[in-house]
Amino acid sequence: MVTVILLAPLVGALICGFFWRLIGERTGQIISAGLLFLAAILSWYVFLTFDGVTQHIPLLRWIESGTLSTDWGIRLDRLTAIMLVVVNTVSALVHLYSFGYMAHDENWGHGEPYRARFFAYLSFFTFAMLALITSDNLVQMFFGWEGVGVASYLLIGFYYRKPTANAAAIKAFVVNRVGDFGFALGIFGLFYLTDSIKFDDVFAATPDLATKTLHFLNWDWNAANLIGVLLFIGACGKSAQLFLHTWLPDAMEGPTPVSALIHAATMVTAGVFLVCRMSPLYEFAPEAKAFIVVIGASTAFFAATVGLVQNDIKRVIAYSTCSQLGYMFVAAGSGVYGAAMFHLFTHAFFKAMLFLGAGSVITAMHHEQDMRNYGGLRHKIPFTFAMMMIGTLAITGVGIPFSGEVFGTPIGFAGFLSKDAIIESAFAGGSMYAFTLLVVAACFTSFYSWRLIFMTFYGPEKGDHHAHEHAHESPLVMTIPLAVLAVGAVFAGMLWYNSFFGNIDTMSHFFSLKEGAAPGAGAIYYGEANKVLETAHQSPAWVSLSPFIAMLIGLATAYLFYIRNPKLPGQLAEQQAPLYRFLLNKWYFDELYDVIFVRSAKWLGTFLWKRGDGDVIDGTLNGIALGIVPFFTRLAGRAQSGYIFTYAFAMVLGIAALLTWISIAGGTH
Repeated sequence: MVTVILLAPLVGALICGFFWRLIGERTGQIISAGLLFLAAILSWYVFLTFDGVTQHIPLLRWIESGTLSTDWGIRLDRLTAIMLVVVNTVSALVHLYSFGYMAHDENWGHGEPYRARFFAYLSFFTFAMLALITSDNLVQMFFGWEGVGVASYLLIGFYYRKPTANAAAIKAFVVNRVGDFGFALGIFGLFYLTDSIKFDDVFAATPDLATKTLHFLNWDWNAANLIGVLLFIGACGKSAQLFLHTWLPDAMEGPTPVSALIHAATMVTAGVFLVCRMSPLYEFAPEAKAFIVVIGASTAFFAATVGLVQNDIKRVIAYSTCSQLGYMFVAAGSGVYGAAMFHLFTHAFFKAMLFLGAGSVITAMHHEQDMRNYGGLRHKIPFTFAMMMIGTLAITGVGIPFSGEVFGTPIGFAGFLSKDAIIESAFAGGSMYAFTLLVVAACFTSFYSWRLIFMTFYGPEKGDHHAHEHAHESPLVMTIPLAVLAVGAVFAGMLWYNSFFGNIDTMSHFFSLKEGAAPGAGAIYYGEANKVLETAHQSPAWVSLSPFIAMLIGLATAYLFYIRNPKLPGQLAEQQAPLYRFLLNKWYFDELYDVIFVRSAKWLGTFLWKRGDGDVIDGTLNGIALGIVPFFTRLAGRAQSGYIFTYAFAMVLGIAALLTWISIAGGTH
């Protein structure tokens, strides 16, 4: 069954990509979408019936080289089951949604049959992601990792006639290669130290890695910490963490369904999955975990500040994704891997719904993405408005504080439960830096999320009157996925709260945790000294209440700014112009990177072209060659006399020279 789940998207991609001319473009789309729905249904069956025991399903022999033995196999444990549901559910709904969204796509014309190519890319992306999450060794994971990178390049740059789309695709590809280089170094280090890249072998060797040192960059490092940091660098690239985040907002150049697929539940969560998968290693790498916490918290805060002032509806949600990924890494770095996977799970539903809802708004407004040209749309597209409201209630963390003490399971939207679990874990982990930044980020998240709702659906209409006049609700193929995702955004947190973030007893079956078990025995691993989960459940009341209060502050401020007194945002932007420009320009990371990397690379390339190729090679070497080569050519031509005695004389001279050289060389020993 798991083999069918893995290969179904690949079959759909091949049929839709190479045989649509034979079967028809529409038929190819239906086949690829149908196979994704088959994979999604089977994934839910696996998730709901899985007994928690890790299974290894061999498929074929792959690489045999010396001591490196790499079979292509499937590792089925709870982490895999969670990711199967997340990836295939979102991908299947995105496939369905794309039937409506791409039907009247104004970015294309001339009757080009581009839809089959688009669906083929979506299915190929899904297969690469499935190859990553089902991998039984690090090389197989790296294959899926790079496959996802290639597919994302194709999808982000799908509108290849747009220069901005091409630039965004190249940027995503290059930035991810930086992170992937760190990931590759981590794999090399593990193979060097453990003589294996199989997860079970690596996990069994992790206690020894904590006692070993590795000489790297002229320094001696603790092996576990060094490899943990290198793997996390790879995770930073895929999950757009601070310093490697710049590709994520630019990736909005792709079609909106791509944004939902890449930025909601699949590619960007690969880094979180990697850290949780390698939990047996990180439990013996405390410095690496601390580094993850700092980067995750900083990313959550940074992206939330930038989201405050963005006007493109998709970019607001993109920076929100970047911020929420920071939350997940804080949980993983704190050692509460269940909370990280919990937020990954719930985030997939409400963030995919927000992206697809934004796509519905964009379609209604004739592909206008600037929220300053919206307003009053709740009467034009009421169903999309309701779905966007549910997504906003979920991401901002609306729920009933302390309801878990009364009902056994907390009552609230999905984001309320998973986000609070992370903030409590950050406090329990002893990082006040992370706790403070996450609470502030929760306030900012509430503000920019409600700002999006108020600017889009409330107030007077702004911008093009014709677009407002003809705005209408999206077709069923676009609204049905929103309704399905809304169910997850409302109920996923309450249904699985105890499984992801309960005590060890309630989590033991779900994640196959056993007291005193060896690293890698369960889907995730908690070391004997890791008591953060237990401490998180004993957090003071003010800690548990702080994100809820932060949410209320953000909501009240957004209401004041965009409903009660809409002139306030403009006045504040004028009063705080330097800060406003700083946030609007995303802390000037792009400009800084342009100066340090892009311009210097262009200068070096120009220098090598003008001075190296032009002056040295073309000017000097070619000039010398033009004089010397013809001379020796004429000399060699004269030697070809055609007389035997000439050649015999040349042979005698050669033998004499050889004997002279042997005599002289022999005399020196």
